[in-house]
Amino acid sequence: MSEVQTEATPEQLAISENQTREHIARVQHYMRRFAVALLQRAEEHDASKLIEPEATPFAIANSGGFLKGVTYGSEEYKASIREHLGPALTHHYENNSHHPEYHEHGVNQMDLLDLVEMFIDWKAAGERHDDGCIKRSIEINTERFNLEPQLVDILNSTAETLKSMDW
Repeated sequence: MSEVQTEATPEQLAISENQTREHIARVQHYMRRFAVALLQRAEEHDASKLIEPEATPFAIANSGGFLKGVTYGSEEYKASIREHLGPALTHHYENNSHHPEYHEHGVNQMDLLDLVEMFIDWKAAGERHDDGCIKRSIEINTERFNLEPQLVDILNSTAETLKSMDW
């Protein structure tokens, strides 16, 4: 039986350090590329709401029209959305991949960029309502989109992490 090596030689340490630094550099490279893609999405987020057929219906909704004082996720909210934003919202979902409705199989077909943008969208959208918050948005949308428990845990953990960062 061979003896187990318990101490690294200077050469092994040097090789390992070099390999580790190369690995770190590759991870940094890919994370930067991901961050750039995410920043590009931030620049383009919901741009379709600024042109027709979305601009007019969303302008009415966002200027205190039919959604003023309505609780997000309530039956009244859902009915108002269907009645006033129907075609505009359909167009919006068809042109923005961060919405589960964009995908035939909802969230299950989204990529990480879509998921991050969706999460941030929920956070920001919740701020428009007096009683809105990211935790409530996660709760409502878990049922709405039949989210898997693992994803819900990830979203809630992310919300807690960001809260600790003063979000």
